[in-house]
Amino acid sequence: MATKERVGLVVSDKMDKTVVVAVENRSPHPKYKKIVVKTKRFKAHDEENQCKVGDRVRIRETPPTSKTKRWAIAEILK
Repeated sequence: MATKERVGLVVSDKMDKTVVVAVENRSPHPKYKKIVVKTKRFKAHDEENQCKVGDRVRIRETPPTSKTKRWAIAEILK
C-alpha cells in the first residue's frame, strides 16, 4: 500500500525538529455547491530544522515519531 502524502504550508517552526503544516482541503458543499475550505494541521518531523514559516512542503505519513507526530517532511517545494 502506498504511503499517504499531502502538500501544505508551514505555519509554525518554533519546536525543535518539528514543524506544524496546515493542509487545505477544498471541496464543494454537497447541497449548495459552494467551495468549502477545510484546514487540517499536522505535526511533521523535520530532522535538520530546514523548514521556515511560509514554506510550501510535501509531507509523508510515517510510523509514530512521538505522541502527536505521524508525518515527516518529504521535500520543500518553495
